[in-house]
Amino acid sequence: MNKNELKEFCASIGLKSVGITGISVNKKLEKILKNRLLNGHITGMEEKILENRINAQNTMKNAKSIVVCAFPYYIGENENSNLSKYCYAKDYHIVARDILQKICNYLITEIKGFEYKIFVDNGPLVDRHLAYLSGIGYFGMNNNIITDEYGSYVFIGYIINNYEFHPDEPLQKNCINCSKCVEYCPGNAILGNFEMNPKRCLSYLTQKKEELSEEEVRILKNSDKVFGCDICQDVCPHNQNISKTHIQEFMDNIIDRLDYEEISNISNKEFKRRYGDRAFSWRGRNIIKRNMDLLQKKSDD
Repeated sequence: MNKNELKEFCASIGLKSVGITGISVNKKLEKILKNRLLNGHITGMEEKILENRINAQNTMKNAKSIVVCAFPYYIGENENSNLSKYCYAKDYHIVARDILQKICNYLITEIKGFEYKIFVDNGPLVDRHLAYLSGIGYFGMNNNIITDEYGSYVFIGYIINNYEFHPDEPLQKNCINCSKCVEYCPGNAILGNFEMNPKRCLSYLTQKKEELSEEEVRILKNSDKVFGCDICQDVCPHNQNISKTHIQEFMDNIIDRLDYEEISNISNKEFKRRYGDRAFSWRGRNIIKRNMDLLQKKSDD
């Protein structure tokens, strides 16, 4: 089994953006993560143990390579939406994991003794860095991974496994450094040096459980989103004229706006029943209700 056969299979199930990276400990990434910790540029949602973020063998002792996949989700623009684009369809954790499982089921039949662990935004490793190392895309100023065909509107999933696929190389490409994401970021979270302060990111603030400061309330009230934020992606030149997703689950049963009256009048249990398979549901009704109240108060002022 070679990586070209793997990529051909992935293409046959509709997945075009696939790359391979090795498992060597990345000292450059280690330095970046230490600097973020030193500067307080973490949210607390990250893996707590630094070594686990840079060493795949801490997660799977017999790991030999990592298969990295990008899942496009862009379906077009909707100016009336109050949700980030990544929340429109069925929860991407579920969709991407199911597709990665299909890949693993195939590899089990092709590789004797194949072992693996699947992660979609819930693993210890830095998935965007894996996407960069595997040649799927390159970093934008806003810290997102940019792909040639789908821009930065992609989810990233990976498979740590015990088969030594030959690794791909990072792309010899760069963000054009136009700084539009820096200029338009509502929380001034993007620092202009390919680093950001995630605690000032609007998307993070819409998910923050702790009480919001006055400054954080101001940032949120100046937006029109009750969950997530797309501004740095919307203004990015690399996201112009990109391909829309071909993944059916990201095109079906779209919910792009939550209604204030509905959310105000349903219970937490009913919220979970209606929206439990959506990415915006994980923080629960109360956080979204808080955000809606703030935006409603803005409109009433």
